[in-house]
Amino acid sequence: MIKKLVIVFIAVFAIQAQAQTGTASPYSFYGIGSLKFKGTVENRSMGGLSIFTDSIHVNLRNPAGFAGNNLKVWNNESRPIKFTVGGSSSNLNLKTESESQKVNATTFDYLALAVPMGKFGFGFGLLPYSSVGYKLESSNDEGNLDNRYKGEGGLNKAFVGLGYQITTSLAVGIDASYNFGSVQNSALQFTYLDGEPLQYLSKENNRSDLSGINLNFGLTYKTMVTDKLQLSTGLTYMPKSKLKSENQRAFSTVVVNVTTEQEGVINTVEADLESQNLKNTDLTLPSRFSFGAGIGQPQKWFAGAEYTFINTSEFGNPIFTINNNEFVNASTIALGGFYIPNYNSFSSYWDRIVYRAGVHFENTGLEINNETINEFGISFGVGLPVGNVFSNANIGFELGKRGTTKANLIQENFMNLQISLSLNDRWFQKRKYN
Repeated sequence: MIKKLVIVFIAVFAIQAQAQTGTASPYSFYGIGSLKFKGTVENRSMGGLSIFTDSIHVNLRNPAGFAGNNLKVWNNESRPIKFTVGGSSSNLNLKTESESQKVNATTFDYLALAVPMGKFGFGFGLLPYSSVGYKLESSNDEGNLDNRYKGEGGLNKAFVGLGYQITTSLAVGIDASYNFGSVQNSALQFTYLDGEPLQYLSKENNRSDLSGINLNFGLTYKTMVTDKLQLSTGLTYMPKSKLKSENQRAFSTVVVNVTTEQEGVINTVEADLESQNLKNTDLTLPSRFSFGAGIGQPQKWFAGAEYTFINTSEFGNPIFTINNNEFVNASTIALGGFYIPNYNSFSSYWDRIVYRAGVHFENTGLEINNETINEFGISFGVGLPVGNVFSNANIGFELGKRGTTKANLIQENFMNLQISLSLNDRWFQKRKYN
């Protein structure tokens, strides 16, 4: 197991070394950025389904998945320690009514460990929850550059979770997350005299440092409806929570090298946010509810559907107020599943591969210029057995689009590549004597 962990940490370091920002989406301009974590590679390869749980994969969306039944192959004495790490690369084609541009981002997605403790299961990990990364420009009526907007940062989650197997069919769980991070953005205004840009320009810089705790509750239920078919259901609920936001704002006079875009600061004045009651504010993280069900043959195939509702209209932070947008309630419908030709085949490696596919339809909860920002995606992937019979490498692909070119907005056509390792081992074993 130690050798496996060394490989994993090398992989995480390599992913982080290559990463520049978690997203390149212009829609991360709004709120605390684009939602970064949408499940493990296994989940996302099935359209985002999180209702399916098993003994060899960590389910980071439903804490009830930390619990589970012991394995028959181990004489019902224990189940594996589960370790997972994942990263992704996203390629975007940003399209307006008149032009298009390609951008990309590579990032670390999650790191987690789940440990069995009898009927209980304990898990902990780290994941980026949302990400900010954009560079936008606007022009005036004469076609000259008017404003340049930049942003970076996002919200991270460090979590601990506990699951309990009530019966062989029913499990419940809860996890607590400590949210932390910062959102930084700037707006550079260009002014002109007789069509020529002035030497000294105005720039506004904002920074919000975020922190707070939220809870997530989960339930899973599995039962055999026939000799071969198993019904699986899952439910999660995350109540509304508050994050503390410590805010800073400054106005600077700068000079800009038009060729290199490098900026030189002449002077800076800090804004008095205290007098405006904006120095320390509360950010509301909206409540989230999901429910899904599916049917399949254990260790052979599975197909299911899941509905997620996020009360995004609750989101708010006075420091993030923008005139042309509104947060409305968000929802997602996910359909997907997997197929395994023969999970215990000794003669064919390809028969032991897990083949996954899915589709999702999402209302992101963001409304700009009276246009709802929707997302559609199709996904597929494979789970490749590595090492012992329980460990695997997962590769997922996702194709889709987000947004629209209407109302002077941007449509994103995206292609995502996701990679993860799911490593499993037996750490605790009862000694037997003849």
